[in-house]
Amino acid sequence: MTGIATPIPVQPPSPATARPVSVVLQGLSKRFPMRRGWVEMMRHPRRVSYMPVLQNVSAEVYEGEFFGLLGPNGAGKTTLFKILATLVLPDAGTATIGGFDIIQDAHKVRRVLAPVIADERSLYWRLTARENLELYGVLQGLNKKAARERADDLLKVVGLDDTGIKIVASFSSGMKQRLLIARALIGGPRVLLLDEPTRSLDPISARQFRAFLREEISGRQRCTVLLATHNTEEALELCDRVAVLDHGRMLATGTAERLARENGDERYRLWTRDPHQPGIAALAERGIANDVEICGMDDDGWSIVELEIPGGPERAAQVLAFLTEQRIPVARFERVTLSLADLIQRIVERQGSAGPADA
Repeated sequence: MTGIATPIPVQPPSPATARPVSVVLQGLSKRFPMRRGWVEMMRHPRRVSYMPVLQNVSAEVYEGEFFGLLGPNGAGKTTLFKILATLVLPDAGTATIGGFDIIQDAHKVRRVLAPVIADERSLYWRLTARENLELYGVLQGLNKKAARERADDLLKVVGLDDTGIKIVASFSSGMKQRLLIARALIGGPRVLLLDEPTRSLDPISARQFRAFLREEISGRQRCTVLLATHNTEEALELCDRVAVLDHGRMLATGTAERLARENGDERYRLWTRDPHQPGIAALAERGIANDVEICGMDDDGWSIVELEIPGGPERAAQVLAFLTEQRIPVARFERVTLSLADLIQRIVERQGSAGPADA
């Protein structure tokens, strides 16, 4: 080969579409046969039991969006990624990537989508960063000259242009993650699948890598990113929206802040000098606040009080105004936010039995 054809562009949306859609999931379902013990196989050799992994999963992801997939282990995130990457066929439903069907147009999907496997061992450690990219470029159909030029360009994109001649074995985990991103960008994809990309990084390196993903991959490269993560900071810093999966079902979709607001208790925390003041007790006596609890004291000597205030932000503002009228000193007053783990658990508990819900 003397070169490679220009990557297939993502099909433009219709003029009526308010925001271009890059990925569409429609009723995706998948099940796998369950493993059986020898005794069961001997007694019932023809019996096959199946475990549902994905159940009627539907969603839309916009162009240039960071879309997070959250859920406990075994929720179906990895299987969903494999289906989108055309590595596994769904039992029912379909999906389109840039307008191309994952079943009918699988070869075109592979031109516009690239999975990023967070496995450092998938790199050739005895080769340099440039040699890794050149090798992968040739495998993608580039000639040697084009592969060399593409490797140089991508090393600059991921900030490794000054380390291109170093062997990968000498790289830090963060540098290897950047090289994996560069390798995925060889073919000019418009959609990236990232599976816990910062799980092997220390907190500082993880923050720097998240900034790189947001500024370079989403910002300058304009890639659509589907991100599977268990990391709270990752979901809040990167994702425009998140979807919660549990046992193969998509239970809720929306921004992390909105899901936390809609699935959390209307609980607030305030810092005051004297938590036993009559004004605070009056809130519970009048039914304005419930479940008032003194949670301790901070390092500056302010007592921390938690209370449930039904009625939304307007009622919370009325409570704060009442405390001010009572001349109760309040240093801080804020809503108690759920952690990502608590949010997922709350959604699973509240909506798991009721079926999927969109937020």
